[in-house]
Amino acid sequence: MSNLPVGKITKLYGTEGEVVANLYDRFPADYDSEEPLFVSIDSLTVPLFISSFTRRGRGAIIAIDDYDTPRRSEELLGREFYTTNPDADNADLADGDDEEWSDMEELLGWRVRFVGRDEEGEIVGYNDDEMNPLFEVEIGDRYAYVPVVDEFIRKVSRRRREIKFDLPEGLLDIYL
Repeated sequence: MSNLPVGKITKLYGTEGEVVANLYDRFPADYDSEEPLFVSIDSLTVPLFISSFTRRGRGAIIAIDDYDTPRRSEELLGREFYTTNPDADNADLADGDDEEWSDMEELLGWRVRFVGRDEEGEIVGYNDDEMNPLFEVEIGDRYAYVPVVDEFIRKVSRRRREIKFDLPEGLLDIYL
């Protein structure tokens, strides 16, 4: 992860505050728009949380949370952006994601999504079995038990209070 700029916001797009950005060659091909981009405004590093990100050749059209009018987005024009916090010393400060959890009950009420599935749920319980810890997830009017295994957790977002799981095929079907 580099603290070098990976792109530049060049112009406004549309009427909802979207912007057009040129992406530098070092922009990551596997960029996940759930991670913020960072810009420097008045000597402060500001995270930009992305609502939508659509690649267009060597550029992208980007909608940014809280920048919902062209007038508001004008302050971003001409600014270079980073995929990691340029003020951090190789630390992943993206909202505290991917850090170790000491209290799993802290995740109660978080939204749960699953790779390749439309169903979403909410964590309503945690079974602290040493050999097989499980989240109890309410999906509609049903409950599923999801193993708390690092290999199954694709993404954790504290900002969105959301966990995305990539479960083995058929595991969720047992409950639904």
